[in-house]
Amino acid sequence: MSTAVETLSKLERRITLTLPREEIQAEVEKRLKIQARKAKAPGFRPGKVPMKMVAAQYGYQIETEVLNDQIGRVFNDVAIKNDLRVAGFPKVEPKEGAAEGALEFNATFEVYPEVVVGELAGAEVEKTTAAVAEAEVEKTIDILRKQRVHFHVKGEHGAHGDGGADQTAQNGDRATVDFIGKIDGVEFAGGKADDYPFVLGEGRMLAEFEAATIGLKVGESKTFPLSFPEDYHGKDVAGKTAEFTITLKKLEWAHLPEVDAEFAKTLGIEDGDLTKMREDIKKNLEREVNARAKAKTKDSVMEALIKVSYLEVPKVLIEQDVERLSEMARQDMAQRGMDVKTMPLPKELFTAQAERRVRLGLILSDLVKANKLEATDEQVKAQIEEFAQSYEDPQQVLKFYFSDRSRLAEVEALVLEDNVVNYVLGKSKVTEKSVSFDELMGNQQQA
Repeated sequence: MSTAVETLSKLERRITLTLPREEIQAEVEKRLKIQARKAKAPGFRPGKVPMKMVAAQYGYQIETEVLNDQIGRVFNDVAIKNDLRVAGFPKVEPKEGAAEGALEFNATFEVYPEVVVGELAGAEVEKTTAAVAEAEVEKTIDILRKQRVHFHVKGEHGAHGDGGADQTAQNGDRATVDFIGKIDGVEFAGGKADDYPFVLGEGRMLAEFEAATIGLKVGESKTFPLSFPEDYHGKDVAGKTAEFTITLKKLEWAHLPEVDAEFAKTLGIEDGDLTKMREDIKKNLEREVNARAKAKTKDSVMEALIKVSYLEVPKVLIEQDVERLSEMARQDMAQRGMDVKTMPLPKELFTAQAERRVRLGLILSDLVKANKLEATDEQVKAQIEEFAQSYEDPQQVLKFYFSDRSRLAEVEALVLEDNVVNYVLGKSKVTEKSVSFDELMGNQQQA
């Protein structure tokens, strides 16, 4: 067995593994005898199959297993002896010209790099801050009301009124229509429907379709041209102009629930106290705002770490992460009902992201080890307790996490990242950046 390590590049190494043929053959024969005890074949009782037949049926498989086991054992011995931190798995190939009575293989592999984290005192980091004002609380209440909207037929008097004197279709109304579309006088697939409901102003239909509906009364029809966008999802009609005829069958106006005790109860406030409701909404918004601000600050810290750190990134680790990201993308697409078999996903799509992820992982690992930033049991418990605050039964949340080691590991990873962020914030040039609520939330609250 050779223990000489050949350096091919900064991270790439190669060693030659030598395996005595006699040892390989002896192990193969040993495993074949074990296999023979349970081998089955027509005309023979279990365990009585001739060895030649056992060898013919299982010999190649067992020899391959023995070779893989022995190569792995010898490689690990060499790696330990030479204090090699192997990244990924080695590429093993037979070597020609082996000595008589021996098998030789070349194992080519990469090692983990030396990570040099530069001076953090010169690193610039943005710490994002944001506040939740009463305006955001009121806006959230409006959104919650719209989520609980119910519709009444226009013109029919009920407990909430009749929708007003204007009985024509307006933005906010729910219109139920029959429609038929034709291109060059011919109907096309998907261009016809009966009793089709949609809310005007939500953008569910093309703008020309909604514009034609507005102003109609029940029973009225309208014929109009509609131009499909070039990038329309229906390829057969994309970029073409159709003639549509719509007939308004039913018209309903939207009634938003009043902000009263009953409304508060639908949000989990058992006694219907509106002050409690607003306090709960504000707390939830503050929790979300803090989480998003924290995430933006973390991104800034990670970017700063990348800028001040120096290391070579093992190609094998990037390739492994590309595979992970590609598989995650395929699973996500499949869950969305997309046909992943016919949709190519070039690896180049994920290379840059994978390289950054691996680079950051190596930097964080080195920083944590060098500065003892590992997550403590107390920190993990405190994080889980913070998660539990937003649930009705906090004890169930604690039980959920502490009953599964993999869930605890996820929390530990979050705490570890927090430790790194706090460490870097304490060492670098920090600039506080105050952002508006809407900017931080990405305007998600706009209904």
